[in-house]
Amino acid sequence: MTRVAIIGGSGLTALRNLEITRREVMRTPYGEPSAPLVHGRIGGQEAVFMPRHGHGHTIPPHAVNYRANIWALKEAGATHVIAVNAVGAIVGSLVPGSLAFPDQIIDYTYGREHTFFGNDQKPVTHTDFTFPYCEALRQVLIVTARESGLAAADQATYAATQGPRFETIAEINRLERDGAHIVGMTGMPEAALARELALCYASIAVIANPAAGRAEGVISLRQIEAALDAGMDQVRALLERAIPRLH
Repeated sequence: MTRVAIIGGSGLTALRNLEITRREVMRTPYGEPSAPLVHGRIGGQEAVFMPRHGHGHTIPPHAVNYRANIWALKEAGATHVIAVNAVGAIVGSLVPGSLAFPDQIIDYTYGREHTFFGNDQKPVTHTDFTFPYCEALRQVLIVTARESGLAAADQATYAATQGPRFETIAEINRLERDGAHIVGMTGMPEAALARELALCYASIAVIANPAAGRAEGVISLRQIEAALDAGMDQVRALLERAIPRLH
């Protein structure tokens, strides 16, 4: 049976259109998840929500316990995971407040616990990651966004950086040379951990701002917050229409 989990990022610490039925505190072999799981219904279907950065947005990207989060969702019965990620736009065709559904990812993070394997509990396992996102889930999101008239890019390569600081212009230029279209701080190891546990995982990337050097002057936090607010309204509407299709 399909059971959908939603991981909220910056700007989505609560899912207002989730009809909450209960909260569940999870314990995992990897420590505490970011927050208790919130169970409920969205679009008339069961779903579970977890805020990646905690309910008060207090956990920075590099300190998120990605292993505990993904393990907890799997233990709660999730089969599909929709991750919401706030990102910066490297290419000019992506504008603040719009959405993108990445199909590839490049990992520039370091020092994060990035696998369930290769320790005392589990032997080394090499996981295929050629296509890092679940294409079936991506297509449901893409088709639903298109039918809903939402501004969204069907493809993008996500550059996952360490954070919590933003990047320099030179770093963004490098990412563009590497083939990246968007940049964020939470895409990895989350996507790879979901693959290790055989979860169907896809991302809704919300364009919060132009990346460094891609706009005149310095982008203010107020501008970023305004773009996130607009983007998250689209995310909520998209989830309400897409989740029933998965069932």
